Amino acid sequence: MSDTFAIELTQQADYRFEIRFDNANVPHLLTDEPAPLGQDSGPNPSRLLLASVANCLSASLLFAMRKFKNEPGPLRATATASVARNAQNRLRIASMTVEIHLGVAKDAVSMLDRILAQFEEFCVVTQSVRSAIPVEVRVLDKDGLLLKQ
Repeated sequence: MSDTFAIELTQQADYRFEIRFDNANVPHLLTDEPAPLGQDSGPNPSRLLLASVANCLSASLLFAMRKFKNEPGPLRATATASVARNAQNRLRIASMTVEIHLGVAKDAVSMLDRILAQFEEFCVVTQSVRSAIPVEVRVLDKDGLLLKQ
């Protein structure tokens, strides 16, 4: 099965771009580079990539939990990317860490081991970037108990 989607990117000024999505219900998004290149008027592409990975993982976990009739409560994720220079001295995203916090305690989740073992495999974005960027994922319950690393 193959699916396609598209965006349109239009330069507004300097490094600020407007992104239009192929869904009329989705508002346009402004991106920009931090100073001194840009004006910091929106997230830059690196931050969008990190947000995409964290969002996709959270949505995959939510889907997996609901598949087994769980209600995870409000999910919260924090994500960090490290940037380093490669052999050609170019900046690259060297790694990402995503920490997802459930809104419920471990004991309130049925089939937890199975959910934690497979939810990452269904995250399109994470699995697409993992061949180039290591992504570490941690899941914690509402009490801060580490469920997966």
